[in-house]
Amino acid sequence: MVKQSTRQWNRWLSTSLLVVGMGAAGAASAESLTFAHVYETSEPYHEWALWAADEIEERTDGRYTIEVHPASSLGKEEDINEGLTLGTVDIIYTGSQFAGRAYGPIGIAGAPYMFRDFDHWQAYAESDLFQEIAQGYQDATGNVPVALNYYGERHVTSNEPIEKPEDMQDLKIRTPNAPMYMMFPEAVGANPSPIAFDEVYLALQQGVVDAQENPLPTIRAKAFYEVQDHINLTGHITDSLLTIIGGPLWDRLSEEDREIFREVYQEAGEKITADIQQQERELVAWFEEQGVTVNEVDREPFREAVMPEHNGEDATWDQETYDRLQEIGQ
Repeated sequence: MVKQSTRQWNRWLSTSLLVVGMGAAGAASAESLTFAHVYETSEPYHEWALWAADEIEERTDGRYTIEVHPASSLGKEEDINEGLTLGTVDIIYTGSQFAGRAYGPIGIAGAPYMFRDFDHWQAYAESDLFQEIAQGYQDATGNVPVALNYYGERHVTSNEPIEKPEDMQDLKIRTPNAPMYMMFPEAVGANPSPIAFDEVYLALQQGVVDAQENPLPTIRAKAFYEVQDHINLTGHITDSLLTIIGGPLWDRLSEEDREIFREVYQEAGEKITADIQQQERELVAWFEEQGVTVNEVDREPFREAVMPEHNGEDATWDQETYDRLQEIGQ
C-alpha cells in the first residue's frame, strides 16, 4: 500500500514537473513587444490597445505578449515615431500629421476641413486611396499602418467665446508640433504654439497660451475644461490615429502572424471609433453640467478661410490625391 502510494506520488510529481517545464518553455519562447502612445489610461485608445494585446497573445498561442505604455511614458509623439524605426518601440498610435513628416501624402487626413463630415472620413478610411497611401508610407519608412482609428472632431477651447474667424486674431493657441495642425490657426490669424501634449494643461493654467484644440473626449480626459471657460465647436479637423507596426517587428512576423496583427488592430479600431462617436454624442451636455459654455459655431466662414491653403505651400500631397479624396463618397 505504501509502495503503491509512493509510485503514485512519484508519477504525479513527474507529470507536474513536466507540465511546469513545458509552461516555462512556452513563456521563454514568447516575444515581448512594446506598444507606446501619448493618451490617458481612461481613454478608449488605451482600453482597446490592452484588449488587442490580450487578443494577439491568445490568437498567436502565446508567441507574443505586448506591454502597453500610455500617457507619454516612453516619450512624446516625435520620440515614439522615431522609436519605430530604431526598433525601441514596436507598435504606436500616431496622428496622420506626425506620420506625414516621413511620407507627406499620409498627412492629408489631418488637414483642416479636409473631410466634409464623419461619413466622408469613414469612406476614406475604407477606400483604395487610403490603402495606396498606407502602402506608400510603408515603402518609404518600412513601418506598416494597419488601422485608421477615429479620433474625433477637433474643437477650440478658450477663455473668451469664439464665434467667427476674427475672434481668433492673434490668439495664442497650442497645437501639436506638426504643420497640418498649424494650418487652421494660421489661416484665421491666430498664433499657433507647439507644446508637448503632456504639458498643455499647465500651459493653459499658467497663461502660456490662451487656447488649445482637441476633440471633446480628449478635452475631458486631459481635464482642459478645468482651465478653459469655453468650448467652441469649430470641428476644424476630423482627426485620426494610425496604428503603426514598426518595420523591424513586421519583417520578422510570419505571414500568418501579420494577418493576425492586422485583423486584431482593425477590430480594435472599429471599437475605438464607436466609442469616440458615442462620447461625442454625450459630452456637450456633460461639459455644460460642469459649468463650461459650449458655443455652436457657423463653421462655413472658418472653412472658407482654410480651403485656399489645402493645396498651398504647406501641402504634402499632389493635386490628384486631393481630388481623389474629395470625390470619395460623392
